[in-house]
Order: sequence, then C-alpha cells, then structure tokens
Amino acid sequence: MGETLISTQKITDTLKQNYMPYAMSVIVSRAIPEIDGFKPAHRKLLYTMYKMGLLQGGKTKSANIVGQTMRLNPHGDQAIYETMVRLTVGAETLLVPFIDSKGNFGKQYSRDMAYAAPRYTEAKLAPICKELFADIDKNTVEFVDNYDGTMKEPTLLPTTFPNILVNPNQGIAVGMASNICSFNLREVCQATIAYLKNEKTDVCQYLKAPDFPGGGKIIYNGEEMRTIYETGRGSFKIRAVYNYDAKNNYIEITQIPYTTTVEAIIDKLVDLIKIGKIKEVNDIRDETDLGGLKLTLDLKRNTDPDELMKKLYTLTPLEDSFNCNFNILIDGHPRVMGIKEILSEWIKFRIKCIRRKSQFELDRKSEKLHLLLGLEQILLDIDKAIKIIRDTEKEKDVVPNLMAGFQIDEKQAEFIAEIKLRNLNKEYILKRIAEADTLRKEIESLKKLIQDDKKIKKVIEKELQRIEKEYGEPRKSEIIEEEKITSISKEDLIDDYGVKIFLTEHQYIKKISHASYRANSTHALKDGDRVLQEIEVNNKGDILLFSDKQNVYRIKAYELEDCKASNLGDYLPNVLEMEEDEHIIFISEGNTYAGYILIAFENGKLIKIPLKYYETKQYRRKLVGGFYGRSKCVRILPVMEDIDILLVRNDEKAALINTSLIPVGRQRQAAGVQSLKMGKKTFLKTVLAPDEYDETDMGALRAKELPAQGKEVNTQLKLNL
Repeated sequence: MGETLISTQKITDTLKQNYMPYAMSVIVSRAIPEIDGFKPAHRKLLYTMYKMGLLQGGKTKSANIVGQTMRLNPHGDQAIYETMVRLTVGAETLLVPFIDSKGNFGKQYSRDMAYAAPRYTEAKLAPICKELFADIDKNTVEFVDNYDGTMKEPTLLPTTFPNILVNPNQGIAVGMASNICSFNLREVCQATIAYLKNEKTDVCQYLKAPDFPGGGKIIYNGEEMRTIYETGRGSFKIRAVYNYDAKNNYIEITQIPYTTTVEAIIDKLVDLIKIGKIKEVNDIRDETDLGGLKLTLDLKRNTDPDELMKKLYTLTPLEDSFNCNFNILIDGHPRVMGIKEILSEWIKFRIKCIRRKSQFELDRKSEKLHLLLGLEQILLDIDKAIKIIRDTEKEKDVVPNLMAGFQIDEKQAEFIAEIKLRNLNKEYILKRIAEADTLRKEIESLKKLIQDDKKIKKVIEKELQRIEKEYGEPRKSEIIEEEKITSISKEDLIDDYGVKIFLTEHQYIKKISHASYRANSTHALKDGDRVLQEIEVNNKGDILLFSDKQNVYRIKAYELEDCKASNLGDYLPNVLEMEEDEHIIFISEGNTYAGYILIAFENGKLIKIPLKYYETKQYRRKLVGGFYGRSKCVRILPVMEDIDILLVRNDEKAALINTSLIPVGRQRQAAGVQSLKMGKKTFLKTVLAPDEYDETDMGALRAKELPAQGKEVNTQLKLNL
C-alpha cells in the first residue's frame, strides 16, 4: 500500500483562494442590479431577444428564446426561463414589463399558480424596450466577449429612463442583499427632470411614494419615507384593498401587498379560524380568474366588515412591510444610496452614453465629409478623373494614380474609384457635395454637445418628457396618510384575564389562569425541583425577572403559553436570551411599578429599590446592571409597606429589623446600608419574610438601629430555611 500524502493549508488561505472569488462573483455578476436596473441574467436575455429581432414582428416560442440566450448565459433552460417569466406582462411582477407575452406565465401574487412550459408560451419584446436599446449600435455602451468568446454582449443597456427606480428588484448575495421598491414611471421622469434642473430639489414633491404592479394601499409616513429617500434604507407598510357587498354579506379582497401571496393569506386565515381568534368568517374562497385576483370571505351575520378587516390587517399578511435596501452596483462596487444619489449616478451614466453616441456620430460624419471633400476635387475636372482611370493598365494602380492626379488621400481615392460609371456626371457630384454643408453644421453641433454637459442634460430632459408622455400611466398603489388609519394592535386582540405566575428552582415558569388553578392546584415538578415564588398578574401585564448576574428581563405575560399546574411550564433559557450559567432568582409584576424590592447581599448590606426605576420609555427586553453586583445577592423580597424581616447569618446568629430602617436607593445599583455586622468568616445567609418564621419569642432578636449585632437564635425557634 502506498502512503497517503496529506497537505496542510491555512483556512485563511483557503478562504482567499476559494470563498472570496465566489462571494465577489455572486455580488458583481449575479445578485445585485446595476445602474441600468438589470442583473446580468435579465440583460443577457433581453439583449438576445433584441438580436433575434423581437422588437418588431410577431412572437416566437419561449423555448426558442431560452435556447438562444444560452449563447450568452451558460445556465440551464429552467433558470433562464424563470428569469424570463419575471419580465413578462403576464406574470404582473414588474410595474413596466419588458416582455409582451402570450400564454400562462403564472402570477406574482400566487405561490402555487405554476407557469406553463416554454414550449407552450410565446413572447416578444414590449414597445418600451426601444428605450432600453436606443442607439446601442452606436457605441453608447461597452461590449465584452461572452463566456466562450464567440460573440459580444453589452456590459449595460443604455436605458433612456431611470429603470433602476421604475421596477422592483430583489437580490441576495454573499454577505449583502438588495431590495429596491418600484416607483411610478411618470413620477420618476418628473423627479429626474426636476433634479436635472436643480440638484437641491425636494424629490418627495414628485416621488410621492412607491408604486407596485399589484396595487394595494401604501400607508404614508412622511418622516419614514424621507428617511428611505435620503438613506436608501427603511420600511413602509402596504395593505390590501377590499370591497364589502352588503347585500350578500361578503368581503372581496382585490389587491394584496406585493410582498405576500394569496395562498399565504389563506393559510394564515385558516390557522386563525382553527384556534378561534377569527370567529366572524364562515368561508374563504380563492376566486382568482382571468379578471384578476379575488379572495372572498363570507361573513357571519351582524359582522362589522371594517372592524374585521382592521383585525385581519393586524393578524395576517393583508398588511405587510416592505423593507428597502437600495444596494446598487456602481462601477463594480456595491453602494447603498438614497434616491438623489441614484438619480445622480444614473444621470452620469446617461451623459456618458449620449457623449459616446455623439462621438460615434461625429466620427462617422467626419469620415463622410472627408470623402465628400475628395469628391469635390474631381468636380473641377471630371474628364481628368475618367482619363486617369481609363489610362491605368492595372486595377491596383487606379487608386494611387487618382491620389497623385488630384492630391487626395487613399480613402478619398477609394471612394471615387467605387463610384458607378453612370454617376460620373456633374449633377450627381454636385448633389453629393451639397451634403457637405449640412454635415459641417451637424459636426459643429455634435462637437458643442460633447463638450457641454448642460446641452446633454437638455437632451436627457427631452427624452424623459417624451417617455413620460408616451409610456406614463396613472399610479396603481393608492397612498393613505398614516394619521387617517385607525388600526388595532396585536395586543388589543389578546384576551386579558388574571393569571398566576410560578417560578421554580430549576428555572421553569408557569402561567396558569385562575379558573385552571382552582380546578387543580397540584404542581407537577421535576425531581428535586420546588416552587420559589408565586405572583399574580394580568395576561397583558409585564413580568420582571431578576437574575443572579444583575440582569433584569421583561416579558409580557401573554408571551408565555397558558398551562395547567400538572404541566412543567416553559423553560426560561428558551424564553429569554440568558447568559451562560445565569439563573432567575426573583420575579415581579410590572403593571403599576408600585412599591419597592428589598435586595439583600452576602456582605450584610440591604437596599430598597423603587420598582419604577425599572420602567423604561421604550420596551426594553433586557436591562443590564439591574442592581448592585459586587456582593452576591442572597434574597430579593417585594415590599409594598414596611414589614419586619429576619436576617440570618451563616453562624445562625440573627436579627429582627423593620424595613423602615433600610434606606431607599437613589439608583438601581446602590450598594445599600450595612444591616447586620459581619466577622471575618461570617456572611448573610438569608432574609426571611414574616410568613417564613415563627413570630413568637422574637423580642430578644429585635434591633432598633443598624447595623444590628445579631444574637444566638433560640433553639426552639422554628425557621423555615
């Protein structure tokens, strides 16, 4: 047997060699859109259709398009077809679709409606694609070799409008993502024109809010929308549109949020009906047909449809959030940008396209003028030109002889030599030379355009005005002011009733309704476990949980599952994001934040902390540094009014004091006052409340001032330790 050779390699080197190139490939070549508004897969597909001549003429089978696209996109036919489906009119995915389709292409708002196979469907480019490929053959954009070097493809499409903002775009790369909402084409054109004229313009005046192909109602919050426009990040809510038929007592939902599907809504509704949270609905029917989306809810008698919809907006995806992340590739680098920044980058790109096109035309016209200037030379003596050609014995000498005879260059001589014999007359040559004056004016105009950004911006402005007029459509998504909406929070839909909360030593917590506890109060506990504490709270109330690492957690009682005493309850480390080896040692209701908690430390110090110190303006789930942490906490007791407590040291010496002697801390982490004197080897073992010790024969242990000396406990005294 031969020896197996094992080579070692640093994991950092492996990541650099393998993972990083993959990550960059996904970011740059797959998932993140570029300034023309397309990912490479979309661009390759549309360019293939353009080269197939599908901008004019009839439709062709989708299978044909998919096959041709493989020359640019080395992926499987299914992946290419899925890309194509998204761009079609039939799928209703884009606000401005680029592919005019025939056949079943599924629907964006349906999860289960499958599109037909490519052999059954047909497609061609939509008319607006003229704006994607305008002057693409005039060097407006750079071309590169395809994957096998057999043909060229454009790196970007010279879109004459900011397509990046007009159609929704989502992509998940490695370590980053992009999620761009769509805006109305007409509004985008108006905003871009305004920005061209004045970069300080407020785009919010023109781009009122996003617009989606499926409609819906956008809940408009001016401050949130401005944040999205300025930073490229943020979220807004969009809700379904419904009609109520009073005669037949049913609700028709005709538009849903772009971020969800009919099936997801139905699934959620069915779940809510099963658990009894929605009792007003008799039947749910998906009546989507060729006329469009329709979800029908048959209602029970005396149901208020508006109140029901408020409830459904809260509990189902009928109201959903769109999370914006305007991450776009600019010169191969991903950048999250606001609207103005995106418009600025698109205008730079468009200026570059027009300048390249103008230079292309300038070169062509200059070349043509150069040839006409040569033709002008032979007008002086046509007979001489004919004689030179006739007297030349060899064909290869015609061009050199013409160059010598008229003092013209090779290109001009070649042009003259190619003129047909019938055109060697004065009339033809004069007509051609007359074009020279027009060419000179056009060349001069092009030179001025190339050198002046303001003139180019005027060209862009005219293009946008034309596009707005030719392709602009009214908004599909309605805008409603947030202030005009009366909504129901999820908490409003939660039943409120009294519950008992039990904390066990093994870190289980139980929430038991009063009715259930009256029926059975015998607790099921794990072996060796015991109930540490019991409190009463409302189901909508807060529960404060104090840990042995000075953290204070806060949860709503309804976040815990209702259970019976015979159940173990919820395991706290699963409910809270607790630290390793952290234990909850005390719980308190947080409804009123009235009263105090008494905290006793191993060093003999005690402090009273008002519960209101744990009340925060924002609902914080975890409060770090909830109390003094330099000495171990041995007991926390709730104190509504002053009581007698028994302090017990580890050497069984004790003192009885009233909590009125203990000061109120000015902050949560106050160290407290020394309440029981300590020796070198002694520490505070525990603190007992009145119901935990026998109050008889306690006179000898009472201390009227702090720190208490502590006395030997009478052996007949019963301590519930």
